[in-house]
Amino acid sequence: MNFHELGLHMQLLKKVLLGLMGLALVVAAVVWVFQKQVGTALLQRVAHAAVGRNIIPTLPDGLHVALCGTNGPFPDPTRAGPCTAIIAGDRLFVVDAGEGSARNMGYMGLPLGKVEALLLTHFHSDHIDGLGPFMLQHWGMATATTPLPIYGPTGVDQVVDGFRAAYVLDYGYRVAHHSEKIMPSGGSGGKGLPFTLPPVGQGDTVVVLEDKGLKITAFRVNHAPIEPAVGYRFDYKGRSVVITGDTKLTPTVATAAKDADILIHEALQPTLVNILGAELAAKNMGNLVHVMRDILNYHTTPEEAAAQAHAAQVKHLVYNHIVPPLPVKFAYPAFVGDAAKFFDGPITVGEDGMLFTLPANSSVIETKRLM
Repeated sequence: MNFHELGLHMQLLKKVLLGLMGLALVVAAVVWVFQKQVGTALLQRVAHAAVGRNIIPTLPDGLHVALCGTNGPFPDPTRAGPCTAIIAGDRLFVVDAGEGSARNMGYMGLPLGKVEALLLTHFHSDHIDGLGPFMLQHWGMATATTPLPIYGPTGVDQVVDGFRAAYVLDYGYRVAHHSEKIMPSGGSGGKGLPFTLPPVGQGDTVVVLEDKGLKITAFRVNHAPIEPAVGYRFDYKGRSVVITGDTKLTPTVATAAKDADILIHEALQPTLVNILGAELAAKNMGNLVHVMRDILNYHTTPEEAAAQAHAAQVKHLVYNHIVPPLPVKFAYPAFVGDAAKFFDGPITVGEDGMLFTLPANSSVIETKRLM
């Protein structure tokens, strides 16, 4: 190609680029002029795709784990508070109800009106501060005539009754506005259903529910001085999932998680927490420096959780209740630390919107994103 031909090509390219720029400006102008109509059409498309969305009928029979909240108590715009949804066949259960998790379930196509029961691991604020939206949406979406069942260790009825007292005026407004037919007053709020673990030394588990092939077992964990505190194991058609709740390293986890398909374990990385502590100390925020020191002694490190996964011979380890916040995935290796030295199976840093599918009576574990 000589210089003359190159010049012609450059002129042609320039004309094409100018034409595209002109077309882009025309399109932008049309969109601006018809912004109301375009916005309305877009909203119609979004509403058609999102309103009433329910992914449960599309899932194969088996156990499914949806992470509706993977954060700890620290602010993190990428994660809602602690929340794990378990789907067993066509039944939907939720463990813990952290802030923002109810909204995430809507994004994920998990309708709160279908929640059969909510189970709490303990009563730290970050695990219960989303209860209000759960109870409200369960009531309104399902036109429920009975309150949302909320299981938990001793004290759960006190917690649930407290939330009901806080929302009692709101419930009255909604019945008055929408009518008893649409918002039956008997379906508002939740009903706390406490269970009692055996005395220490006489057992660490209690069966919370056993019905239609599903077994939910609560087991004691060590989150002292928070007492009681439990984790949950779900067994259904040859598949099993264990959720620890908050705990320090304790042998009850490995025992409860024996041969489970997935262990969802809380995790705190001390090296990264100490960075926050040093920054707080530099800014003379002594009270929070004290908190940073305190939280180290009642959580589990990623390495310790990996050792638990190895001892239990689980197939897949998933971290949740991530402490401290991880603003970018690039920080994940720093959080996981040396966990791979203790567990040679798959290790996943949980993120909001993840779905793990365990088809019935198989060994397959599939992973996808719902948001």
